[in-house]
Amino acid sequence: MSALNPVIVLLAYLALPVILVVLYDVFVLAPQRPKNKEGEPVEGPRYVRIAHTLLPFVLVGAVLRIGVGEVFGWAKEIAGPLSWLAMPVGLWCAIDSWIFAPKRQATQGPGAKDPALLRVLYAILPVLVIAVIVRLISAETLDFSLVLLMLSAVTGAVWGIDHFVFRKKREAMLKKTPDAVVPEPGTVDYARSFFPVAAIVLLVRAFIFEPFRIPSDSMMPTLLDGDFIVVNKYAYGLRLPVLNEKFIETGSPQRGDVVVFRYPPNPSVNYIKRLVGLPGDRIEIQNDHLVVNGETIAFEENPVRFTDGCYIGMRLSTEKLGEHTHQVLSCRSPWGVPPAYTLGISLDPAKFPACDRKKLAERNAEYICDEGRAQNAPDSGDHVFQVVPAGHYLMIGDNRDNSEDGRVWGFVPEKNLVGKATRIWLNFDPGREGMAALNWRRMGDRIE
Repeated sequence: MSALNPVIVLLAYLALPVILVVLYDVFVLAPQRPKNKEGEPVEGPRYVRIAHTLLPFVLVGAVLRIGVGEVFGWAKEIAGPLSWLAMPVGLWCAIDSWIFAPKRQATQGPGAKDPALLRVLYAILPVLVIAVIVRLISAETLDFSLVLLMLSAVTGAVWGIDHFVFRKKREAMLKKTPDAVVPEPGTVDYARSFFPVAAIVLLVRAFIFEPFRIPSDSMMPTLLDGDFIVVNKYAYGLRLPVLNEKFIETGSPQRGDVVVFRYPPNPSVNYIKRLVGLPGDRIEIQNDHLVVNGETIAFEENPVRFTDGCYIGMRLSTEKLGEHTHQVLSCRSPWGVPPAYTLGISLDPAKFPACDRKKLAERNAEYICDEGRAQNAPDSGDHVFQVVPAGHYLMIGDNRDNSEDGRVWGFVPEKNLVGKATRIWLNFDPGREGMAALNWRRMGDRIE
């Protein structure tokens, strides 16, 4: 990271002049340049071409210089109001490119100019689309399958209506004025490009694999906040998108699987935990050990306590559950792992590494395992469950003392299952500084 710092700083300082040159070209120079046969402005002068080439690089440099977390936070704040403009602006641009723009081009030729207001709308439309994407990414209760289904339906409809209605009208217009140039509307070009992509992604997400982001620490150390994982959608049967109704049986959940499921109190939210209880099982948790049908699942405890700056003094153990051997974080204490600020503790940076997550570090919220005052009191995570009912499963987090799981909201119905977590394909946490936001070492790791 230190070797790249000079490059990042240089790119960040170049960001403002490059953006200004690009905006000046888009709104002032490009409309005045002659157009080619396709109706697009010819290339601008060399400094304009260089600015357009540098634009993505200086934007990345500026983001890294400011901080990924800060920029993403600003983007979420701005995306809210901007996303509401996307629909009316997009509809206006679609109507213009479908109906009015071909008439202007047929009557005025390739050099036809769009009205000033429309040029502004066409220019800001990509920004509004990005705002919608940011809002979708940051939404916690979004059904992406429904979004993809709607996107496939809309783009398919636009493409089909143009092919059977408006394309014929454009061809008829060209017959009347053979010298006219009437290019395909940009709306149709986008729809034709997006429709197969959206449809394929919808099918892949529904029946094969779906990406999922880990939003919390409840599955540490197996999964970390910021992990992006691949979820096998056909492991437990094929389900219809949006409706989530199973129509083909392909397999059943096994003890120890890491499972993504719809949160029982609010099915619009996806959760991920480890499956510890099958239908008919009697499950207990005693001192963070699982007791399955009277048999205690043994721990192989690491003699060195786990401390990463965000969690301090935790027990790190290895557990074999079913066919899965994985690690577990725990703390045998009647009060679990309270944040430092609740104990009135100010951590000494000389003794403990600083937590690299801004949300925790800024409010002194590192989680501390304090077992010294336990005095043989029951562990905070101890729990005795009823027999797991038919058609239901019990899910528990690997971070036994900092996980909201079946101990809080009970069993998961079979209909709520989404899929089996298989691999980590990326770790990205915008709360970490600069390039540290990306953790490449976890790429491709298998989830046990």
